[in-house]
Amino acid sequence: MANLTTAENGMRCEVTREEIRRAQVPHNLFISGLFVLDLFMTPAIVVLNAGMSGLLIPLLCSSLLIGYIFRRSRKTTSWFVDAHWRLTFNNSRWLMLGYAVSALLIFVAWLISQAAHEASMQHILWLALTRVALVPTLIAVIVTAVMEANAIGLANNCGVPDGLAGEGPPRSEA
Repeated sequence: MANLTTAENGMRCEVTREEIRRAQVPHNLFISGLFVLDLFMTPAIVVLNAGMSGLLIPLLCSSLLIGYIFRRSRKTTSWFVDAHWRLTFNNSRWLMLGYAVSALLIFVAWLISQAAHEASMQHILWLALTRVALVPTLIAVIVTAVMEANAIGLANNCGVPDGLAGEGPPRSEA
């Protein structure tokens, strides 16, 4: 039973409490991943001086989580729940963009540090520039956390963003 009505932040659906709970799952999963993998593990790896290869651990774990969310967003269950899985994947694209920009900046930092003639200067440039290169990922984490917090509120209010509501529920649910 997914009757749609217009709401201020998107379309409002008539759904059960169970569907609301299931629609919150992708958002809670993604936010948990943001905090554990990006806001806890990444700084810990930097502080422990695990090197740039150590930063691949949270990146790989986060990528696996996003891959799972993508796969689940393609599954068909309840239209309302499926729309929230797609919303979470759409929001995760901002995080992937942050990762890509950071990777590009780390590559540029490597090129600049290689241009230095003294080993100590190479080391200083590498450390300074790689720390700066992580900023786009941190900004993306904050942006996606806010977007996902908004999405949880939307799920609580039985809402779906206009872009996803435009796809509409299947005829059997209308």
